[in-house]
Amino acid sequence: MKNLKLYIAITYGLAWAAGGALYLSKSLVAAYPGASTLWMSVCMFFPLIATLICQKSNKEPLLRGIGISWKVNRWWFVGWLLVPVIVALTLLFDHFVSGTHLQDAVGMAIVGTGMGMSPWTITVISFVSAMVAGATINALFAFGEEVGWRGYLLKQFEGKQFLTSAIIIGLIWGLWHAPLILLGHNYPQHPQWGVLFMMVMSAILSIIIQYVRIKSGSVIVAAIMHGTLNALAGTGTLFVDNFNDLINGCCGVVGMTAMAIVAFCFFLFDRYVTKERIFTSPLKLMK
Repeated sequence: MKNLKLYIAITYGLAWAAGGALYLSKSLVAAYPGASTLWMSVCMFFPLIATLICQKSNKEPLLRGIGISWKVNRWWFVGWLLVPVIVALTLLFDHFVSGTHLQDAVGMAIVGTGMGMSPWTITVISFVSAMVAGATINALFAFGEEVGWRGYLLKQFEGKQFLTSAIIIGLIWGLWHAPLILLGHNYPQHPQWGVLFMMVMSAILSIIIQYVRIKSGSVIVAAIMHGTLNALAGTGTLFVDNFNDLINGCCGVVGMTAMAIVAFCFFLFDRYVTKERIFTSPLKLMK
């Protein structure tokens, strides 16, 4: 557990230092709103930094043995295309919980930009753009996180039960966001409660991403899923009346419900379709 403690100490230390720097520079952020986004993007590489330091301290080959593989298989596409399914389920549940008006929301956005397109056309363009960005530039930044969470950290849990490792890693991952959550990221309406909600959401999402990461044999797929979710998740907030960040969207209760359904479907698939039984077997990673 020494490696686990060192990894957590480094990632959390960097996260709190970054959060403190962002708080102290809030006047600059107010003047240049893009500065906070850029800073949070930089923070996504902290798990990568922690991984390199831990491997160096243990005299391990850097970035080896943690699942960085470019061997494309069907699970790459499953992971990528699964994200819009989660977002679509979230929007569906949002509709029943809070009411959604896609036509009005997109129509207002078109009026604001002066674009002479139908709401559905702009929606399709936005979706395709988000999917492409999620698998490219967003995935690059998400790799900075995933090489740590579903790479090095997952390696520390090899031999443990799948659900145990997925939930613990998810809770660590979620709590790691605490400094930025308290500053208004993801849960601007309820930053204190947002820390707890982020942990729960991350624990559920961790089951999904970890399953695909193991089936694909590559942490690159985890980065693509992470990056695509970051690209698509915010679009749902445009279509919800009286948006409540604890209830609506991918980070709210409805999003967690959608993720839990997908995770349960993976459990059923693992139990009755595939022969690997990942959910009930000791964690074994492909080298």
